[in-house]
Amino acid sequence: MVLLVWTLPAAAAGDARPVILVWGDSLSAAYGIPVESGWVQLLAARLRDQGYPHRVVNGSVTGETTAGGLARLPAALKRHRPALVLIELGGNDGLRGLPVAQMRANLAELARLVRAAGAQPVLFEMQMPPNYGAAYTQSYQRAFADVARAVNAPLVPFFLASIVTDAAWFLDDGIHPAVKAQPVLLEAVWPTLKPVLK
Repeated sequence: MVLLVWTLPAAAAGDARPVILVWGDSLSAAYGIPVESGWVQLLAARLRDQGYPHRVVNGSVTGETTAGGLARLPAALKRHRPALVLIELGGNDGLRGLPVAQMRANLAELARLVRAAGAQPVLFEMQMPPNYGAAYTQSYQRAFADVARAVNAPLVPFFLASIVTDAAWFLDDGIHPAVKAQPVLLEAVWPTLKPVLK
């Protein structure tokens, strides 16, 4: 599997703007579409246009799992010293049928590391299609709310919810949102994120 990484440039020396670090998988890495069309880049543009001081750094990696994100996070926290970390991980854990208990533990540790670095974690809820079976899909979905509650972090509701049943919003692979879906994803994230920006 090819891993694609897009990271906005590190701040110049003396740049005191608060950093939002997006820590996700292909859904946040603009997989299969122009980088400038992805919801993370649209977020950066909205923050700028609405006068927010934040700078957005995208540390998302296509194919990333919670374990992979956990391994990479300490170096990113040290480098970028973010104020907020948007944790959009878990989708690949679910698609691979990895144990929910381990994913839950990884998400909790991601949030713990973020807090230890003086930043605010924001978790993203993920869901699995019903063909994974009721027991797995229900346990999987509950894990995100359980972790958010345990670590007292905001939870973005499943941000594909409004498009997931319509193939027209996706690339030909049926998994990754197309360009036209990216503003919809941003609108799904914004109500949870905006209060935290204050």
